[in-house]
Amino acid sequence: MMVEVAKVHDIPPGEMLRVHAHGAWIVIVNLDGQYYALSDTCTHEDASLFKGTFKDGCIRCPLHGSRFDVRTGKPLEEPAEEPLKIYPVRTLNGMILIGQAPARYF
Repeated sequence: MMVEVAKVHDIPPGEMLRVHAHGAWIVIVNLDGQYYALSDTCTHEDASLFKGTFKDGCIRCPLHGSRFDVRTGKPLEEPAEEPLKIYPVRTLNGMILIGQAPARYF
């Protein structure tokens, strides 16, 4: 089931937004007009990735500096070794919708 979580204009290119949906905190990023939704919690320790930085298609954890590719959820830098959950995202009539269950794990 897809739920509306934000409007597309709420997240300009290069920005991110933290939402609570389906009982979880999720960070949505706008990478060159394409939206991606990932678990907001770093897989190394319980840190909010929304408090980190988003640059060049990656989110950097504010706690220990692990970087994750927003397209795949894969960690690109230690100390994190486990990927983030990736949620299905769709846009419809100017709204951003997120699916209930994680789409995949890598």
